[in-house]
Amino acid sequence: MTMPITQTIEPVTHDLGQFEVRRVLPSRARTMVGPFIFVDEFGPAQLDQGSGMDVRPHPHINLATVTWLFEGAIDHRDSLGTFSTIRPGAVNLMTAGKGIVHSERSPQDERDGGPRLFGMQTWLALPDRKEEIDPAFETHDALPLIEDGRASARVIMGELWDESAPTTTHAETIYAEINLAPGGTIPVDSEADERAVMLVDGAAKADGVELERYRLYVLAPGRDIALASATGAKIMLLGGEAFDSERHVWWNFVSSSRERIHQAREDWRKERFPLVPGDSEERIPIPDGQPKTVSYP
Repeated sequence: MTMPITQTIEPVTHDLGQFEVRRVLPSRARTMVGPFIFVDEFGPAQLDQGSGMDVRPHPHINLATVTWLFEGAIDHRDSLGTFSTIRPGAVNLMTAGKGIVHSERSPQDERDGGPRLFGMQTWLALPDRKEEIDPAFETHDALPLIEDGRASARVIMGELWDESAPTTTHAETIYAEINLAPGGTIPVDSEADERAVMLVDGAAKADGVELERYRLYVLAPGRDIALASATGAKIMLLGGEAFDSERHVWWNFVSSSRERIHQAREDWRKERFPLVPGDSEERIPIPDGQPKTVSYP
């Protein structure tokens, strides 16, 4: 019998002062699982009263960002004129396509009480034929919830357990939050090309293999796997269609073309990207030096 896990990816932790961000993709060991090319887990953290998260306006191209919270709230503004406050149970999907600018900040009411932050920030590479589509934004809070005794799962993107999320997918994608009560178990079928899980709270096993918190576990292809917990757990499941074409990553840009990334760099440096209405603070400057992209098959 094949092992349920084919690869374990250790997170790189960034200390941002009042909270930590743990990045598992891209990594030296692996760079994509399905369309997911960037996976950050942040928190849980209790920030000081009056403070908060402040990510100034910055650009993206040729990707889609997905924000999912377990605790807290984030105000999203973008160059389409969108304003959205994301809270637990709702998904924000921002499709950058040919280019978008956005900012992310803690709402004022959260700052007044000392904000909590705990969640996931992921990027999905867009397929070749869709890299330069028009930018778009959507949010959904009516997401399918599967419940079976001591196990429940919220389908954020794609189709799982015979339920489909309304969230747009540009390539075949699966994304879900799984919650197991003590003694709970849930099957993960083998239909997606690539799948991975991350334990974000509690304790759990995949077919008897103990999972460590915040690591990304790539599951064996073509094999049904059961997740189980004796004491309770929260687990993220992600994956989908395997990409055949190469991707390059530099700063906030993902593309199949190095030249497109160089163009985006110059466009940001020369202020050719649109502004973010309602956010007049200084934008994040372009990093020093010429882009040196990292290529991911």
